[in-house]
Amino acid sequence: MEPNARPPGRKSQRAMYAVSGVLAAAAGMAVGHLVAAFVNPAASPVLAVGSTVIDATPTPVKEWAVQHFGTADKPILLGSVTLVVVLAAAAIGLVSRSRPSLANILVVGLASLAGLAAWFRPASAPFDIVPAFVTAIIGVLTITGLRALIPNLPTPGAVTPESPLDHTAYAKGSAGTPARRNFLLGAAGVTVGAAALGALGQKLAAPATLPSSVALPQPQETIPALPTGLEDKVKGISRFRTPVKEFYRVDTALVIPRIDVDSWKLEITGKVDNKLTITFDELLKMPMIEKDITLNCVSNEVGGPYISSTRWLGVRVRDLLERAGVQDGVDQILSESTDGMTISTPIEALTDDRDAIIAVAMDGQPLPARHGFPARMVTPGLYGFVGATKWLTKLTATTYAADQAYWTKRDWLTDGTVKTQARIDTPAGLATQPAGKIAVGGVAWAQRRGITEVEVRVDDGPWEKATLGPDGGTDYWRQWFWVWDAKPGRHDLTVRAKDGTGEFQTEKRADPFPGGASGWHSIVVLIS
Repeated sequence: MEPNARPPGRKSQRAMYAVSGVLAAAAGMAVGHLVAAFVNPAASPVLAVGSTVIDATPTPVKEWAVQHFGTADKPILLGSVTLVVVLAAAAIGLVSRSRPSLANILVVGLASLAGLAAWFRPASAPFDIVPAFVTAIIGVLTITGLRALIPNLPTPGAVTPESPLDHTAYAKGSAGTPARRNFLLGAAGVTVGAAALGALGQKLAAPATLPSSVALPQPQETIPALPTGLEDKVKGISRFRTPVKEFYRVDTALVIPRIDVDSWKLEITGKVDNKLTITFDELLKMPMIEKDITLNCVSNEVGGPYISSTRWLGVRVRDLLERAGVQDGVDQILSESTDGMTISTPIEALTDDRDAIIAVAMDGQPLPARHGFPARMVTPGLYGFVGATKWLTKLTATTYAADQAYWTKRDWLTDGTVKTQARIDTPAGLATQPAGKIAVGGVAWAQRRGITEVEVRVDDGPWEKATLGPDGGTDYWRQWFWVWDAKPGRHDLTVRAKDGTGEFQTEKRADPFPGGASGWHSIVVLIS
């Protein structure tokens, strides 16, 4: 005979109620995520709340997150949102023990917060609230179903002998409460189902059109191939041409927009004589140019990793604006992405001879989804937050007085000109090296001005001129190296660069906010 399936203790029962709340939230979010794949992936409950948290986060906190977590900031944010939801759901599950109706209301309230977050997103549509609505329904049904499977506590002092006919019922013919194993089976079923539905939603939310399906046009103006870099000669130095898979990514998007090129359009509107709507096929048929451009994020600390270089293919923004006929008085172009992100770019930067482009390819292949497929802006000489809109869908000719972009509202500068900087890539900071000849190397950049000289200093010694690598143009970074006869001990290595104006970069330290970091990059090395 099996052991008697006795009702659980008080602590065990409380745990079951808490678990029922958590699983109700998990099931609701999983089904909501699946529904969002058909409606709008960004309307998924967790993603909608996460995006709202990003928008509401003060700039200093954002900078701290980027500095300490780097490209892991988004997974950490989503994990934090999920943790808060789990704790709230567990509390709701405990409430359902004595007040089931109130628990159901709280489940609906929790889902409603996600619905409001989706509803008030910049690029929201009426149906974006549907995933949260479904989440609420599934959450209530799940917590109600699991609650029914939780065994009741016995009456204090009552004797509940085993029934010879039914181990889950009390003797004398009285119906017993469901056994603990029934709850565990139900909880396991909900867990497996939630995981499966969530994974299916994630798969369905993948981009509708793969970049690999796009046939790139030939550029109207070709440029010579980039020269061979120093990476094969100086171990540890950044590649002269950054591989696409290593190209940095910093943006606010928690989910990569799903874009079908057959329905994608670029609108040019605002204070223009001729409003334009351009399809992707029409864009590809326009005169294309190639440009070698280094792109970097304003959040990059001195010596930081958020900078990469490659060859881009695209249409001049200047050509498009000339077709539209920008009216007098316009001082900015407000660009917008498919997820509602807005960026302000000074009109001069898009109409002068720097050849800002609407890029459709990088490194000889269509833009990957994570880097802006099917089209993005790339503006030489400006940080990404004022000139590199991903997933581009609209250009509006306007004024700074009339419209403010996402970062402008957060008090970043409107003209984010890239500062002259140099970085030491090798040796690594705090590395231990044997005494003798050591190659010190890295990259320097000063978009629109170019790099003409790089100097390295050991401790407080004299500045030594480094050897420059190949020249990719004024909008492209430059590799450099210097052979150091290292002596035993602890040493500080410092680098500085001179740009095409004849000026060395400033030694004065500045944080990234509000217009980019400045200062000399210095590392400590240990020589044995």
